[in-house]
Amino acid sequence: MGILDHFNYWMVIVLMMAGLYTVISRGNLIKQVVGLNVFQVSVFVLYISMGKVSGGTAPILGEGITVYSNPLPHVLILTAIVVGVATTALALALVVRIRKAYGSIEEDDILKQENGS
Repeated sequence: MGILDHFNYWMVIVLMMAGLYTVISRGNLIKQVVGLNVFQVSVFVLYISMGKVSGGTAPILGEGITVYSNPLPHVLILTAIVVGVATTALALALVVRIRKAYGSIEEDDILKQENGS
């Protein structure tokens, strides 16, 4: 059992940490939205990887088929993708409004304007 046997899970960890780092370390609101999307994709990959059954087929009855994959994780991820797109659209719309109100999308500049310094 080598490290490549769990390649999907290693990619989930890399994507999750990259997204989390981007959200925490960046002051630019657009970059934070992108970081949240990267984190979200890592969760999608995790659920899809867990839902895969080796040798499993679609849950359609047929002769000689004994191992089936559960379609529920994939259906849940399709729903999550739709919700993620809507959330991203809302976040970007808020960034546009913040840019219009404050003239910047950098957290530091916005906080300076809010505190009056």
